[in-house]
Amino acid sequence: MDLVAGALGKLPSKLLELLKDEYKLQSGVKDRIRSLSLELERTHAVLRKVAAVPPDELDELVRLWARDVREASYDMEDILDTFVVRVDGGKPAGDAAKVKRLMKKMGKLFSLSKAKARHEIAGAIDALSKQLEDIAKLRGRYTADDIVPKPAATKGLDPRLSALYTKVSQLIGIDEPRDKLINMLSTVDNSKEMKIVSVAGFGGLGKTTLVKAVYEKLTVDIRYKAFVPVGRNPDLNKVLRDILVELDKERYTMGVNLTVFDERQLVNELREFLKDKRYFIVIDDIWDVPSWNIIKYALDDNGLECKVVTTTRNHDVAEEVGCSYKIKPLPKDSCKILFYGRIFGSEDKCPRQLVQVSEKILKKCGGVPLALITTSSLLANKSRNVKEWYEVCDSIGSGIGSSNDITDMRKILSLSYYDLPSHLKTCLLYLSIFPEDYQISKYWLIWKWVAEYFVLPGQAGQRLYEIGESYFNELLNRCLIQPVTVGYKGIPESCCVHDMVLDLICSISREEGFVTTVLSDTIESTHFSGTKVRRLSLHNNTSWPMTSTLKLRSLSIFNPAITSMLSSISCCHLLRVLDLTACYLGRHTSLRFVGGLFHLRYLSLLGTDYAGDLPVGIGSLQLLQTLDICGTSIKELPSSIAALRQLMCLRIENTRLPKSGLRSLMSLEELWTPDVDSRYIAEELGHLTQLRGLGITLGRERGRGRKMGRQPVYMHLSWRP
Repeated sequence: MDLVAGALGKLPSKLLELLKDEYKLQSGVKDRIRSLSLELERTHAVLRKVAAVPPDELDELVRLWARDVREASYDMEDILDTFVVRVDGGKPAGDAAKVKRLMKKMGKLFSLSKAKARHEIAGAIDALSKQLEDIAKLRGRYTADDIVPKPAATKGLDPRLSALYTKVSQLIGIDEPRDKLINMLSTVDNSKEMKIVSVAGFGGLGKTTLVKAVYEKLTVDIRYKAFVPVGRNPDLNKVLRDILVELDKERYTMGVNLTVFDERQLVNELREFLKDKRYFIVIDDIWDVPSWNIIKYALDDNGLECKVVTTTRNHDVAEEVGCSYKIKPLPKDSCKILFYGRIFGSEDKCPRQLVQVSEKILKKCGGVPLALITTSSLLANKSRNVKEWYEVCDSIGSGIGSSNDITDMRKILSLSYYDLPSHLKTCLLYLSIFPEDYQISKYWLIWKWVAEYFVLPGQAGQRLYEIGESYFNELLNRCLIQPVTVGYKGIPESCCVHDMVLDLICSISREEGFVTTVLSDTIESTHFSGTKVRRLSLHNNTSWPMTSTLKLRSLSIFNPAITSMLSSISCCHLLRVLDLTACYLGRHTSLRFVGGLFHLRYLSLLGTDYAGDLPVGIGSLQLLQTLDICGTSIKELPSSIAALRQLMCLRIENTRLPKSGLRSLMSLEELWTPDVDSRYIAEELGHLTQLRGLGITLGRERGRGRKMGRQPVYMHLSWRP
């Protein structure tokens, strides 16, 4: 419901932008626009009352009504954006935002003259007004006033973020299991045989955390090591590639092209590489025995005291490994340290009136670290009101660790989700586009949020990226995402989503029609025929028929071998986000179609090895905000790049900038370029008064590393007029 309310709330102001003289609409059309805007505001007022209520607690009629509003909102936004693009070449309609789409008339707008576009927008406004009238009639069949949701707790960025994360990182209660696991991996009687141990237990118990602690302790003097996740729907070719890359990044990112290897070749390559090397490999989160058997066959027992550790929820997998360690819930004392420490700093600082309810919550968390961390993070953002704490307690299941452990954990995570303010719900759900165990760059994630209009304008002078970063930090504060890499001053640079949190947001995302995720080619495309797909995430696909009926606004592809489907993207006229990161494009791929995606705001070719030219038509993308071509072999940017007046983030590597035109990019906030030593570039930079970050590739690192997501070295800039 929040997705609907948040999106719809931005539409009235966007509609009113059309009243400006520059759009030259007839007075009658302007009157209908004002009327439509008022109806949208009334609808939004009702939606705000139901937005914070979990869907399973709403009347079915209310849910149907909200679904219709969502679809109408998407339709309306698509129509408004298309009209603006056709009439004034993409000049932004204020700082407004987005929402949803509609009619078959949409296709016509792209080929109309400006006069025809003005005529068509009048017809579209009438059609939308009629649609909203029908929706309003449905709304009148129930009383929304009876639904009074509790307001979401909102807080600024927690200044204790670093300290809180440090305390969690101290791994409370982990010493004993870590030492036991290390002992199991120790050799007996000077044996040189490979040791394989599996850590087993249900989700949220901290298997990965435990194994990571052992890995870091035992691999200090081991050169060849890898820590690779598998996940529930594994692409085993990718798993094998990831192992090779972690074992020798330079060889397998700059030399051998693993994307052309099939499974048999990858197994042979890995066995050949490992045959004379001492190694330590962690295979995290294996769900089935066949996957383990293939991976195990690739791991050569070369008699050099090699070690392999797996984690799994499946006891059949643990038995197949042979030697297993069953992880247990945290003891009571450790639970208290973790729980009270996150909320109050220590147990003795807990207010007396909250002691009893805290004990009940601790019991329901059942010693599961994920439950403890998630629940304590939720309570840390609430007032010290006993009634509110009991509401949280009563909402948790009857006890983690029972046969209903997954259901109970989901309830705990759901509490944290529904406690989020509307804009953070949307940002969190967007993470459902990523595969399981994917390392998500903070920088690219925030620019995607900006491109999708999830980031709301703040106070005067506040940049959208900075606001988006505060969203990211708040999700960290609430432990709904986890830091992976930490950079300068301890600031997180990337994150991941725990698989149980990912399960939750994927489920909600499907229910809301927010993101459509396709895991493999085995899922028939006809399954989605007639479905309005807005955001599409392809994981292990090698092909997918793109059609204009999908109404795509976001496309993310996570399989390197996708060249065959690129040409069909040209029909996705409404696309705002196109992310081809790490997809292999090579020399013979054409990107000419990109110049026709007039709504595009985010384009990433990062790590694609694309060796062609960037089409001159890219200058037609007047709404483009982010362009990343690092990890490609594009030699030079076309001069038409100077037309991208809305471009805020430009990242290039081994690519020459045009001799002039950079100064025209007046919205540019972030620039990654190897050309900072050029005199003309320095002169151009002087005109970029919005620039806040300059990324510089240093020394021999130029031309490598970005493919793996390495972040730039930043110069922090400020301008004084």
